[in-house]
Amino acid sequence: MKMIRNGLVLTLGMTMTALAATACDSGGDANPPAAANPNEPVELTLSTFTEFGYEPLIEEYQKLHPNIKISHRKTGQGGPYHQDLITKLAAGSGLADVTAVEEGHLSDVLDKGSKFNDMTKIGPATVTPDRWLGWKYDAAKTKDGKVIGYGTDIGPLAMCYRKDLLAAAGLPSDPEAVKPLFATWDSYFQAGEQYVAKTGGKAWFDSASQNFNAMVNQLPNGYIGTDDKLALEGNQGIKDAWAKVTDAVAKGESAKLTAFSNEWNSGFKQGAFATKACPAWMLGVIKEHAGPENAGKWAVTAAFPGGGGNWGGSYLTVPTQSKHPKEAAELAAWLTAPEQQIKAFQSKGNFPSQVKALTDPALLSQTEPYFGDAKVGELFAEQAKKVSKPQYKGPGDGQIQENASSPALQAIEQGKSPADGWQQLVDAAKKITR
Repeated sequence: MKMIRNGLVLTLGMTMTALAATACDSGGDANPPAAANPNEPVELTLSTFTEFGYEPLIEEYQKLHPNIKISHRKTGQGGPYHQDLITKLAAGSGLADVTAVEEGHLSDVLDKGSKFNDMTKIGPATVTPDRWLGWKYDAAKTKDGKVIGYGTDIGPLAMCYRKDLLAAAGLPSDPEAVKPLFATWDSYFQAGEQYVAKTGGKAWFDSASQNFNAMVNQLPNGYIGTDDKLALEGNQGIKDAWAKVTDAVAKGESAKLTAFSNEWNSGFKQGAFATKACPAWMLGVIKEHAGPENAGKWAVTAAFPGGGGNWGGSYLTVPTQSKHPKEAAELAAWLTAPEQQIKAFQSKGNFPSQVKALTDPALLSQTEPYFGDAKVGELFAEQAKKVSKPQYKGPGDGQIQENASSPALQAIEQGKSPADGWQQLVDAAKKITR
């Protein structure tokens, strides 16, 4: 899926409270500023990107806390947002009191832990690690154990597909019957080869990079090793995934669309591809772009090649730039409570990462008429439990995915050889990490 804000700057007198505030803002959080008087007006800024479903929640929070005024700055694409975030971190100013960070870019801020408050020190004492799935909570820890963010949503993976297109090709189309097709990446690409043959060359999936990213995220180790050095060339799992994806491209299985482009958006409505790697938040994307005329044609099943995985999800951090870290942490804690995350899911499809939410009847009973009344709450809760632990993502991991692997695979879809595309990936990754 798929987060930046300015805090209210207070005039600091030469008091012990002011000195403590200055110490916190400079990077330490051993002595953070005390919380403001409950009746004292406080202005907080909240920065997110794309859709978090927070607009009605912000109004609710302000009613519960009349002294708090929240300015919400929401931007579009996550790439430019996170570039701006890194720039403001380096500048030492300009970030929001509560700044959202997407999991794909989390690695770029974890090595800058001194610039974020430790949520275990400034957050409410009632907020404990067991609120979240273990792998979600642990992913926000720096190497020295500092927790820099509260988890918001996650992106457990399932498979979405066009029932009518599979049926027309003589393939199973019922959500239970299709599961063997999506059991492994080998079975998935084999089914795609059959689909292409039976339809006279129609595409099985939308883009090579979308599948490749999911495959890489399933591996024990990704682009960066635990020593924070590029491990791409020695990672056999990535090489195997590359070979399988590029072979599928050569067999005509890819629609060769760039994700989130206008052509990709239109592809959902036009039936340009039959299957789609589908994190929970993708349901809203499909529904929006496929349009009402395709309601009931799309389906989702609780299966994904390789068993499962996670793609997307974010965290709410409190940069040390904030002049109201206690109040900011309280806001972040409230927004990431199970009750609020269920509301966000019901509003925008952002799937909760909180253990209590995953067993809440309000979530488990959630259905989606557009996808044939699929019990999407129960389905994605089941998929979320298939994720065991977070893959280590060192600095530059998200940039490699966006600016190295995706362009290289797009080049292959346009005719470059897999070997030359791999070299393009390696060269680009080295430039990012040097």
